Amino acid sequence: MARKKDPLAATADGPSFEDALGDLEALVEAMEHEQLPLEELVSSYEKGSALLNHCEAILKTASGRIELITLRNQHETGPGDEAKSDPAPALTPVTAEGPNDNDDDDIRLF
Repeated sequence: MARKKDPLAATADGPSFEDALGDLEALVEAMEHEQLPLEELVSSYEKGSALLNHCEAILKTASGRIELITLRNQHETGPGDEAKSDPAPALTPVTAEGPNDNDDDDIRLF
């Protein structure tokens, strides 16, 4: 049986998310705390930029998978599962301008 490819694991395109993030953190630490020659700083910045793009691509893929799972779960709920199929109410943030007499500006959970 063939195993499904895990987009969060190491791929031919690059390291796993955790490995790439660890490498990126090590690069940033070295750039911030070590006295590196300019050429090495530029090279480290270039490598860090590539690692950041790789991490963002993995996160985008994971986010898309989560959205698909959520949509699939919403479609699998039956007609008697109204509580499961109703989306959560939107939260409205309270502004930092201070209290407002309008109760519609408060955050509502139910």
